[in-house]
Amino acid sequence: MKHKIFVVGMGPGKENMMTPQAMEVLEASDTIIGYPVYLNLLGEHFREKELLSTPMRQEVERCRMCFEEAGKGKTVSMICSGDAGIYGMASLMYEIGREYPEAELQVIPGITAANSGAAVLGAPLNHDFCVISLSDLLTPWERIEKRLAAAADGDFAIAIYNPSSHKRADYLKRACDILLDHGVEETRACGYVENIGREGTACEVCTIRELRDRTVNMFTTVFIGNSQSEIIDGKLITKRGYQV
Repeated sequence: MKHKIFVVGMGPGKENMMTPQAMEVLEASDTIIGYPVYLNLLGEHFREKELLSTPMRQEVERCRMCFEEAGKGKTVSMICSGDAGIYGMASLMYEIGREYPEAELQVIPGITAANSGAAVLGAPLNHDFCVISLSDLLTPWERIEKRLAAAADGDFAIAIYNPSSHKRADYLKRACDILLDHGVEETRACGYVENIGREGTACEVCTIRELRDRTVNMFTTVFIGNSQSEIIDGKLITKRGYQV
């Protein structure tokens, strides 16, 4: 029988925003492995479990730790914020898993920031949309620019992950400029949510011209509407096209 490893999307972090399936798997696990911030978000409920971690930028080592612990006969879960298959560890686990044929992976879906943030703002992704990360740690900025331009040309609503950091303080401004240069009007309805599903959740709606000059952080998810999006009663709404 193969060693079973679960790759679990834990959602924004609060227990009440985790799926029952994720809770069930974590409760059945002997060992839970993840980035320290995510382990802390689990709270007291799982403190009796063996909790293992590695620092940021040691993702490969963290994945190998999962396979090694599972090889000892333990039931192991790797946790990721949001969904494990959306900017999470699922793909890396499968890549490394080729070296461990005795292990079997199962991905447990979670609520990603595009979903949870959209719910806070209203309905910004209610038509065709795309998700773009502004982090150039693993993706060249030139490729990110092309994706932003393509999203503008296709009139997609956009959820933007990782809009800013200490080293990328102007990336959201640069992204807005690319969208404006590709035909997005200055009054395009937008919004952003900080600390989704965690203490200190805050949101705001604005135009893309206003968004361009806003200061956000790495815990913020930004939403840019399409040409049919509106701000209605303080909420960002992307219409489906029904005739009202």
